[in-house]
Amino acid sequence: MGFDQYHEPPDELSQETRTFARMITSLIEEAEAISWYEQRMSVEQDKDAKAIMANAQKEEFKHFGMNLEFLLRKKDDWRKELQGILFKKGDIVELGEKAEKSVD
Repeated sequence: MGFDQYHEPPDELSQETRTFARMITSLIEEAEAISWYEQRMSVEQDKDAKAIMANAQKEEFKHFGMNLEFLLRKKDDWRKELQGILFKKGDIVELGEKAEKSVD
């Protein structure tokens, strides 16, 4: 198989690890698509085309969020750490440092 998402022999990985790798790959692909639409919209001059791209980008963002939520439900430490960073006011780096220490 021509998949590059594995760094270890796939037949030696558990089904859970292979699913995890697929979801990480999907998360990356959704993030890339969000970025591509952002770039396209920044140069697009036709307002209708730009509106269509913005609509498509929202779909990619929804998919990104769903992939992230799936992964966070599998990794309690990730969820705990991100809960200390996301949707909080204050210095992002400081929040990150504090959140990291909370799971160490």
